[in-house]
Amino acid sequence: MLSKGISLNDVTIYGKRPLKEIGVQKTAFDSTQLKENISLSMGDVLTYNSSLYVKNYGRATLSTVSFRGTSPSHTQVTWNGMKMNNPMLGSTDFSMIPSYFIDDASLFHGTSSVNQTGGGLGGLVSMTTKPANAHGFGLQYIQGIGSFSSYDEFLRLTYGDEHWQVSTRAVLSTSPNNYEYRNHDKKENVYDENMNIIDQYYPIEENKSGAYKDFHFLQEAYYNTGTGHKFGLNAWYLQSKRELPMLTTDYAEDTSFENYQREQTFRGVLSYDFLKNSWKAAAKAGYVYTYMAYDYKRDIGNGTMASMTESRSKINTAYVQADGEYYIGQQWLFSANVAFYQHFVESRDKNIIKVDGNTAIVGYKKARTELSGAISVKWQPIDHLGMSLTLREEMFGTDWSPIIPAFFIDGILWPRINLTAKASVSRNFRFPSLNDLYFQPGGNPNLKKESGWTYDAGLAFKVGREELYDLSGGITWFDSYVNDWIIWLPTTKGFFSPKNIKDVHAYGVELNANSTFYWAKNWSLSLNGTFSWTPSINNGEPMSPADQSVGKQLPYVPLYSATVNGKITYKSFSFMYKWCYYSERYTMSSNDLTLTGKLPTYFMSNITIEKLLKFSWSDISLKFNINNLFNEEYLSVLSRPMPGINFQLFIGITPHFY
Repeated sequence: MLSKGISLNDVTIYGKRPLKEIGVQKTAFDSTQLKENISLSMGDVLTYNSSLYVKNYGRATLSTVSFRGTSPSHTQVTWNGMKMNNPMLGSTDFSMIPSYFIDDASLFHGTSSVNQTGGGLGGLVSMTTKPANAHGFGLQYIQGIGSFSSYDEFLRLTYGDEHWQVSTRAVLSTSPNNYEYRNHDKKENVYDENMNIIDQYYPIEENKSGAYKDFHFLQEAYYNTGTGHKFGLNAWYLQSKRELPMLTTDYAEDTSFENYQREQTFRGVLSYDFLKNSWKAAAKAGYVYTYMAYDYKRDIGNGTMASMTESRSKINTAYVQADGEYYIGQQWLFSANVAFYQHFVESRDKNIIKVDGNTAIVGYKKARTELSGAISVKWQPIDHLGMSLTLREEMFGTDWSPIIPAFFIDGILWPRINLTAKASVSRNFRFPSLNDLYFQPGGNPNLKKESGWTYDAGLAFKVGREELYDLSGGITWFDSYVNDWIIWLPTTKGFFSPKNIKDVHAYGVELNANSTFYWAKNWSLSLNGTFSWTPSINNGEPMSPADQSVGKQLPYVPLYSATVNGKITYKSFSFMYKWCYYSERYTMSSNDLTLTGKLPTYFMSNITIEKLLKFSWSDISLKFNINNLFNEEYLSVLSRPMPGINFQLFIGITPHFY
């Protein structure tokens, strides 16, 4: 129709906003962002598609995220409703979450996280899997090959009928990970024939001791009776062995030491959902087992590798959750949920040490119960106005939090463009992790829980014309105060210990914009972008006369960050460009501008070219990626080398079964 020049009349679509979304500041990711390629982790997805700061220790190493200037432990993470935060560390490693294992992902910013769980002083990352909607048997296989002898493989088998949906997924990623980088922490001298220094340069070095092998297996089964009853099983197993790369300041040879980490984790969730007319109920039960091992050995000088560290930890967690919702007409929604976690944690170093002539094992063995419950009421008196109140309370061990209130309100200011104003306020608490309390040496059992108030206000809009364009976006102002911030500090005894010393004021602005244009037959263009301004200031009392951290930006929190994604599609061809930006980040709490006092600003660009081929017997996809297109020399963490320009090729096959 567009090619013939026929004009289209405006089409207005009316819909009633879901009561559950009243006042919620939420960012949802679509399937193209999650399923871009099999080598991506959720850390990669968040880097290029959100306003979060992703702190990456290197390729296939620890990746954590920070919401709104808070720390990684202030970001709560759930998978199919069950919390993924490590009870020892309090944080989540997003490099261990393949994006191809996630079907839906959303960010709940600040106050909005209270509707889901407590402890998210910054926010919540929610991830779920869902039925494949298969009809009969299905198969998908993708083979990836990339720079640094990297190989990625993905297999998915599906089966579906009127009642059953069954899916099996597996991912295997391996690489020696021996990329080259320019080491700006070292300088080499150039001498003349008289041994006078006539020049200096930064040497090109190879990432050493960085090999990895990750395997993930996900089994799902869903049964729908067709009468309102649904049952589900999700079982995820991962096995990983990763060497820890040498630092850019390390002058040792990689043959003189061994430094690696191993992990085995199983997560299982059983679910039941019942829906009938104006109410629904749900129940879940889950189990998590994690075994983590860290080994560090070094040559003591005679060719013998002596064990310096043999850290072992085991985590067993049982989980039960119940939810209920009840609607009264189209104006009221009452809901309640309760979640129970029982953790059993053992952490120790197998090396036996001597203390005052007695043998001692460094570590701890603890159990902790966590209980979280909430009730909420949502009211929409008229179509253009909604209000919501949530009351949550939590228990960790024997310590109860005060009531955690959260109030939300939103209203449509201009229906023609769906211009909506949103505002919210909430209190929140985060309890110390088990390592904070009991790690040996250094744990502090006298730590207080962190607490804070968060205020949000923003505008959002959405407008479009059918088959021509879609535009949406929003701006949010937030203001957050966190008291008794926990930080690990060096002691006079030679080790670090956590203390409640900081009061942090984090505030700023988040923007997002999304658009899709259909300007000709078979052509489309999509553009998406985010921007955030995030001052995060330490307002605590000075620890000493020499303490210069008060009034300064927190370390490793960029003041500015931004992302841009663009995708052009023509028939079965597509071209994607991804860009992200982080401003400079201080590495010290004093914001000292010494040689290593800050990490410079960096811009990152990736491109993807894809072609889909359709045959009667199968669909074939060919995809080529260029990462770090302009060969940017950058660091995400001090002394942790990052790769330059690199390439990936993916070939996917999806046979047709009739």
